[in-house]
Amino acid sequence: MSLDQLQPAPNQQVGVYMPYYPQAAKKQLLPFAISLYQKGVLEGQRKIEGGASIPFIATWNVSTLPSEITRCRLQFDGNADLSYELMMANFEFIDFLIEVIFNFKRTKLPDFSQNFYRKLMRYDD
Repeated sequence: MSLDQLQPAPNQQVGVYMPYYPQAAKKQLLPFAISLYQKGVLEGQRKIEGGASIPFIATWNVSTLPSEITRCRLQFDGNADLSYELMMANFEFIDFLIEVIFNFKRTKLPDFSQNFYRKLMRYDD
């Protein structure tokens, strides 16, 4: 499924997360990010500067409360040796999904942000 085909999540699901996103731009994309979150999977491509993009599949557990923990797993290029995992609060993960949608609207490439990859690789720890 393409990110272009995402339908917004119902208002009652979105309302629980609204306090976590004071920015108007994020509030606008929040219903779509929650819809993507509820699918539990994202297939994308990590753009490599000066090289070919690397396909990935991201999967995560789905829960309903913003403060619950999401465990996200990424596997690059279908290779089990290139698998990574991170855990964070749902509201934080959905913030990264908002960035995925925002960037997709700009580039037409489904990919996480640089900040997400920094967290995934634990560069900021």
